[in-house]
Parts: sequence; structure tokens; C-alpha cells
Amino acid sequence: MPIQPILKVGTFNVLNLALPNEPFYNEKPYSLPIFEQKIQWIARQLQSMNADILGFQEVFHLEALQTALQTSGQYESAKVIAPPRLGEGPVVACVSRLPVLRHRIYSDFPDQATIAFEGSSLAITKFSRAVLSVDIDLGNDVECTVFIVHLKSKRPIFLDQVDRHDPIEKAKGQVRALLQRAAEAIALRTILMEFLQDRNYPVIVMGDINDSHLAVTSQILTGEPPPPHLPFEHKKDRWDTLLYSVKDLHARRSFGDFYYTHIHNGHYESIDHILVSQEFVAENPHRVGRVSYVAVWNDHLVDETMSQDRMQPWQSDHAQVVATIELGR
Repeated sequence: MPIQPILKVGTFNVLNLALPNEPFYNEKPYSLPIFEQKIQWIARQLQSMNADILGFQEVFHLEALQTALQTSGQYESAKVIAPPRLGEGPVVACVSRLPVLRHRIYSDFPDQATIAFEGSSLAITKFSRAVLSVDIDLGNDVECTVFIVHLKSKRPIFLDQVDRHDPIEKAKGQVRALLQRAAEAIALRTILMEFLQDRNYPVIVMGDINDSHLAVTSQILTGEPPPPHLPFEHKKDRWDTLLYSVKDLHARRSFGDFYYTHIHNGHYESIDHILVSQEFVAENPHRVGRVSYVAVWNDHLVDETMSQDRMQPWQSDHAQVVATIELGR
């Protein structure tokens, strides 16, 4: 397959995409009119994003996603991949216009990801939502692996029969959520090393990480850049294991930073991310492409602490992010 000059990849948390009259979490099911409005809104966003590879989060019913894709009129021949839905929670999904070679689903942590303490270890062994990886043919014998992720949210994890209004119990619940998210980050980092280290292989990670790109959990995922004073040969070994936020790569070429993907209690956060390996960094002479532009669809988000406006029930409470990658050197 000849390589296409431009590749657009996007991430989209669709917020509880479920079929009408079907329960999700403890929320009231969508009526048919609300569901149809949600499908139309998602389809319009997809038309505007026009991404070749898409990562979705919070998909309760794959049929609903397929309806939105069909309504958009842009993904008739695209491949749709998602883990099986186990239990009552949502799953992630990948949609690709480019040929899909193979895919993997990660529900359990790798053994190497066990976090040991003095005399004990952290008893977290599974992702709260399975991670999906998809191998995609970019053309000209260039293959890329795309990871679609949705790490644990900041919502507290309460034990049974505790007072959820008690401030100490709430703090404990927040710590449990943080530990789960951090454990998921190190498990995902462990998996990523198989694809990144000593391979010169292109990797893209995208999804709802539920933390800013400078948070500890995000830095666990991306890795720590080498110190400036380190000799070049040692830096090169470190660069091979890093992921780079497209937000940062694009910020180096622009004059402003209006990147936020979520508003919570008046706080503007960037929690939806696209991360790329060094094979998509312009400064790498051995790159297979470079991130040339990043767009964020956040006009629908409302700061309810500052405005009387309210989001519509069919909209997502997340922005959508699309990175444009110019392929070739």
C-alpha cells in the first residue's frame, strides 16, 4: 500500500454512549429522542474532526457507535474494533480507515508491573477498563501500533457501608482512585516498553488519561526525559523509551495555548491526550513522520461556575483532540 502524505489521529470520549432505554451506571436511560440527538451530535463532531484513526472511550454499546459512524457518512469501510464488554462498565474502541493488521486486548497487568513495598505489594492487578492496541499499516512497509486507553477517573472508590459524606472517607476513596490510576499507568508503561525499547518502532497512545500531561501518573506513562548534561549516546537510549505529548510538540510551533479538554468545578483541565513515540518527532532524523498540527474541539464545554448555560444531555463533557501527522521524512 502506498503511504498517504497526511495522517490524522483523534481521541473522543463520547460520554456514556448507550442505546436508548438501556441502563448505564446509575443514570436514567436515554429516551429515543435524546439518543438520536446524541448520535447526530457525535456524527457532526466526527465530520469536523475527519480523522483517519479514532480512539473512543465510554462506549457502552458498540451498535450505538456504529450508528454514529454510519450517520457521519465518513466511515463506511472503516474497521471498528473494541474489547468485549464485561460487566456493566463501558469499553474503549478503535476505528481505522487504514488497514488493520492485528489487535490485542489487555485486561490484566503484566507480572513485571507489580508494585512492591517493604514487606508487601500493591494488590491491584487489572485495568479498570481494558486497554486496546491495534497494529495499523501506514503504507510503504511502515507499521504503527496505536493504543486506546481510559485510565481510572478521580472519582473516589468507596468501601461498602461507609459514610460517603464523611470527609476522611472521601479522602481515602480519592487515594484508592489515585492508586488504581497510578498502577494502571505503570502497567501500561510496562506493556509499552515491549514496543518502544530498542525497536525504532512508531507508537501512538491516545485516550482519556484522567490527568494533566504533567501529573505524576502521566509522567509514569511518558517516561522521564534525559538531563541536558547527559552525553548524546546516553540521551539516545533514553529517547527511545519516551512518549511525547502532541500538545507540547505543537506548542513549540505556536504562540498560544488554549488546550483544555474538560471543565470540572471551574478548573480547566487537559485530561484527553495523544502521545507519540520519537518516530513522529520533527527533531528525530530517523522519523517516519512529524506532528504538524493539533486541533481541539472544546467550544461545547461550559464552565457552570461562571455561566447560566448548561451542556445539553446529548453532548460529551470532554473535548475532542486531533493530531495531524505529516508522514515521510
